[in-house]
Amino acid sequence: MIQFDQVSKRYPGSDQILKNVSFNIGAGEFVYVTGHSGAGKSTLLKLIAATELPTSGTVLIAHQNVSKLKSSAIPFLRRRFGLIFQDHKLLYDRNCFENVILPLRINGVSEQEAAKRVRAALDKVGLLNKEKVMPITLSGGEQQRLAIARAVVSRPSILLADEPTGNLDASYAADIMAIFQAFNQVGVTVIMSTHDALGMSANQSRVLHLDHGLLTENPFMQKTLNLETAPTEKFSS
Repeated sequence: MIQFDQVSKRYPGSDQILKNVSFNIGAGEFVYVTGHSGAGKSTLLKLIAATELPTSGTVLIAHQNVSKLKSSAIPFLRRRFGLIFQDHKLLYDRNCFENVILPLRINGVSEQEAAKRVRAALDKVGLLNKEKVMPITLSGGEQQRLAIARAVVSRPSILLADEPTGNLDASYAADIMAIFQAFNQVGVTVIMSTHDALGMSANQSRVLHLDHGLLTENPFMQKTLNLETAPTEKFSS
């Protein structure tokens, strides 16, 4: 489903952020991307979501080379993804319902169908009784749950979460993790960046560990990463 072959990324005027990174993520996996601040975690997620393109190497999403897609095709590719950020990126001048319905309106879903999906998404994250509440009145954990509802309302096959529990206390963080695990259990691929490798040491999910842009074996886990160096066409999905 997601394949990186010798992918590097350098922003103008900066050092190389990612260096010859190769891996393969199959449908339905739960994958953590770990590493220190500045290791390249957020950049890797942006490359998966096609909000950034690689400087060199190949990124394939569902067998499509993102670097060769026409600009008009990128929005359709991104519909596969639900994006969740540490800072939520909520619209604080609109209530919870209006925040969640926005991507459906952009995609042309009818108001009746959209309203049904919004309430289903809010229900999944435990906020159905707060659809008319303004986000500014919610706790940090509730705001993150609202961001998750907005990310899943379009029924994406892949969830990308960039340090979604970084600003939350342990109780709220556990609630958020339970939501992600529930989506993964019904077949959604979840890829989550986190600097807290030790906090998931008991988890059996797969780990991609970055160290100054290099993909390495995670020192906190017993698993060995799937570090592929063969040509992309030899990867399996």
